[in-house]
Formats: sequence, structure tokens, C-alpha cells
Amino acid sequence: MADNQGIGLLRERLGETPLANGVGTGHGLAHLTTYRVGGPAALFVRPDDQDELMGVAKALVGTGVPSLVVGRGSNMLIADAGFEGLAIQLGPGFETTRVRGNRLTAGGAAALPVVARFSVAEGLTGFEWAVGVPGSMGGAVRMNAGGHGSDMAAVLTEVSLLDLEEAVVTKVPAAQLHLGYRQSTVSACQVVTSATLDLKEGERAEGEELLAEIVRWRRENQPGGQNSGSVFANPPGDSAGRLIELAGAKGLRIGSAAVSERHANFIQADQGGSADDIFALMAEVRRLVLEGHGLDLIPETILVGFSGAP
Repeated sequence: MADNQGIGLLRERLGETPLANGVGTGHGLAHLTTYRVGGPAALFVRPDDQDELMGVAKALVGTGVPSLVVGRGSNMLIADAGFEGLAIQLGPGFETTRVRGNRLTAGGAAALPVVARFSVAEGLTGFEWAVGVPGSMGGAVRMNAGGHGSDMAAVLTEVSLLDLEEAVVTKVPAAQLHLGYRQSTVSACQVVTSATLDLKEGERAEGEELLAEIVRWRRENQPGGQNSGSVFANPPGDSAGRLIELAGAKGLRIGSAAVSERHANFIQADQGGSADDIFALMAEVRRLVLEGHGLDLIPETILVGFSGAP
């Protein structure tokens, strides 16, 4: 955890860094996550282009202040106590998407459903699955997001990374990211500024039909409301949701958080609820599954600010 001196030094440096959106202090993060819960960040910036982001990285060097890239907050739970560091969310300048032949390049802040629809409109196929994933391109790369029989590893060719610790930008082939099930070697201090996908030519009408089918399936099978999607990764050859239901945890509630009655691998947060309640419920679900089935479920959710988080 950064001390007040480090935070003060970083605030001073950021004040001298050209940032169109300025620097926020004690900035609430709950509204930036799909759980809509959690505390504030000591400092917050929303750089709108690569130059601004590089300025933030240079300001961070040597301060000892931890950083957190928020993205679209669709796979993140921030403790009620908040984050004692610098939270970074890429601005609209990182949402640009373009196509050259069968290759699509999207900024790290681009929303996956938007990119999926754009790819179909451009006559490309292979990324329709992403229409049902409410995250950003950067987050999808880091977590190797996927669904409906595909994932980022199947289409990703190259990414551009900005390292916040070294203030350098590198282009990295997808093969060097070691993409696995919901994981990669992209570290928490590396920001995915853009990603390039290798797609195939497709029929727009067929693509739009597939988009509609995926959206319909998600609405019918997954809960809405305040959640962050699948809470736990599926164990090899099994389903986390099935194990949670067999352990008797479906519908289980702790305070303002409850395991979804529709899908046991989702946790729903009440409006105005507590992140700490969600964290406690996650721990209890893990305990029940471990006790009942001998399997320790691994969270997909990125946990921020919790003591003893896996």
C-alpha cells in the first residue's frame, strides 16, 4: 500500500502532466463496475490518448503508488474500503476500431459488444461470441475472455502494451501472451492500448442472425441486475455453477449479496449493497464446494483491496 508521501508526490506530478480530464481525488469507483459497489480510489485519471497515458506512467515511476486499470469493470470487485492507489480508466480516444482486410484492430477501451457488431457489419466472422460479454478489449485480452465455444486466443494476433512501471510501449505477438483458460501473461501493470484480431470473411446476414441468437440465449439463461458474470472459473471437465448448486449454495445470501437463483455461478448485488458482503459470500461458496466436492474454486473476478484475496 502506498504511503501518503507517495500519493502526494504522484498527485503533484500528475498536476504537471497534460491531462484533458484532470486528476480526481477520492474518486468513487462503484459506478465504474457492473456490481455497482465498492469504495473510492485515492487518485483517478482517464487518459484520452497514448501521450496522456505515457505521461501518467512517467509520473508513477518511483512513487511506490500501486496502479489499477479499471476497464469497464465487468469482471472486478473493489472492496468497500476502496483502493489506496491510482485508478486508471482509458478514455474515448482508446475506443477506435478499424478494419484492414480480414484484420480488425480495436483500442483497449473498446466495448466488446460494439466491436462484435462492427465486425459483422464489415462482413467479418469469428468475433460474434463477444456480443454477450460486457467488457473491454483490454480486459478481454488480459483474461482471455470467451464464450459460445470461442475465446480471444482463437482470433488474437498482436497487442500493444504500455508498461506502467517502466513507461515503455511494446507490440507483442499473441503467442507470447501464453493465453490459457481465463488467463494470460499480461500483468496488472501493463495496459492493453490496442489489440489486433485475425478474422474471416463472412456473410453479414448470417452474422447478424448469430448475434441475435447469442443475445437471446444470454437473456434467457443468465441473470441481469448488478453482477459481474461468472464468479468462478470452471474446473477442468466440470461446471462451477453445477458444483455450487450441488453444494446447496444456490440462492444463498449474505447481507446484500446473493447467489443467483437463475445461474449459481453468478452473484447478485443489491442496490446500494456492500462489496464486502459479496467477498464474504464468495468465500462461503468456495468453502461449501471444497467441503462437499474436494474442489477449490478459483475466482474469475479480479479482487481489489481485500485482505487475503486469492
